[in-house]
Amino acid sequence: MQAAPGPPYRQAVAGPPAPPVNAAYVYLIGAVAALGGLLFGFDTAIINGALVFLKKDFGLSDAQTELAASAILFGAVAGAAVAGWLTDRYGRKRLLFGAAALFTVSALAAAVPRTLTEFVLARLAGGLAIGVASLLVPLYLAEIAPARIRGRLVTLNQLAIVTGILLAYVASYYLADLGLASWRWMFAAAAVPSLLFMLTLLLVPESPRWLLGQGRDTEALGTLTRLNGPAAATAEAAEIQAALAEEQGEAASLSQPRLRRPLRIAVVLAVLQQVTGINTILYYGSLILTEHSGQSASSAIGANALIGGINFAGTIVALFVIDRVGRKPLLLLASGGMALALGALVAALHVGASGPWLLGFIMLYVACFAVGLGPGVWVVIAEIFPNAVRGRAASLATVALWAACTLISYTFLSLVKAAGLGGAFGLYAALSAFTFLFVWRGVPETKGRSLEEIERSWH
Repeated sequence: MQAAPGPPYRQAVAGPPAPPVNAAYVYLIGAVAALGGLLFGFDTAIINGALVFLKKDFGLSDAQTELAASAILFGAVAGAAVAGWLTDRYGRKRLLFGAAALFTVSALAAAVPRTLTEFVLARLAGGLAIGVASLLVPLYLAEIAPARIRGRLVTLNQLAIVTGILLAYVASYYLADLGLASWRWMFAAAAVPSLLFMLTLLLVPESPRWLLGQGRDTEALGTLTRLNGPAAATAEAAEIQAALAEEQGEAASLSQPRLRRPLRIAVVLAVLQQVTGINTILYYGSLILTEHSGQSASSAIGANALIGGINFAGTIVALFVIDRVGRKPLLLLASGGMALALGALVAALHVGASGPWLLGFIMLYVACFAVGLGPGVWVVIAEIFPNAVRGRAASLATVALWAACTLISYTFLSLVKAAGLGGAFGLYAALSAFTFLFVWRGVPETKGRSLEEIERSWH
């Protein structure tokens, strides 16, 4: 299909309020891209069950255990840092394919190390892949999706992440019976979905917004036509072209004044998503339950599978309501609920409550996160930046997210030793309350608006 030439192509064409969407094709693209989210979730959470056996097998100290758990996060920071610049130059699809290959290699390498150093290097490589995927999958989905289902499609990535987390917990539970070396099989299991991700990426197109930015109008219009039909495709292409025409020179720089507010919102939300403590549960949940509630390793891993199920169910709820209720109400509900749940957990620890009470409050905290803060932050980061700088700007926010995640994960055991488990979760409760205030005062609603409409709102 040939793109319409010259000025008529760049003039907006009035289309119907709700143009037809090729839903099957949109959700096929979403499902393929979300495999990157599944690998992200699996690779980050598999350490939860593996750590119990890895610590014994290698005789790790607390400091070495923190390093083993956090190595993947250092890689994620680096991956997110370079992915934004690379994707603006080479496209979304190529980098996702490279991430899939790196997922495969790192899964196999993490299964065979003889020393902690070798294990850390393998996990660093996996972290690079996670950093790339965590940035590119929601960004790619936001650029593909029609405005009225964009939140749902980006949340599909979060659903894939929590599915990966749940699969990691279930795999850990069943593989735990293999004995001290079972952690090796836990890591090797990720190679199968990694290969599937590589193959299915061959079925999806490049982002039409990136293609238009590169002057590849014919390819972009072909993809938009298949997504939305010819009339809507022409109108959308014209709107994107008009936005791109304004994004030249200084307007394509991250230092432009109009980006200060969206950058502040994205970076602060990214940091708050992590410093409210969610990954202390995802990475150290088995150790928390074995060392603070007296459960065996097997039963603690089983309890984590239950927590993973709650995480999954909460994200299913978000998938169906985020485009109806909006981003901001869900973020407020999540952060407020997390503050209350963690406050109750601290009180339960103070009075010496039994294991079931602790598990119950942890599950409530995870459910609140899954409904709002988990998917909502990724949706906001993916949609609030102009097209010309979206990759680089989202990269800054994603680097901030992974840096905060690394800080929390790498210091958790030391914080518990210094302030007790109640002190650690009391800090996370206070930060959850601060998140509520920040969202209430500073985050706008973006539900139902095209990416170009959101872009114009920052002028």
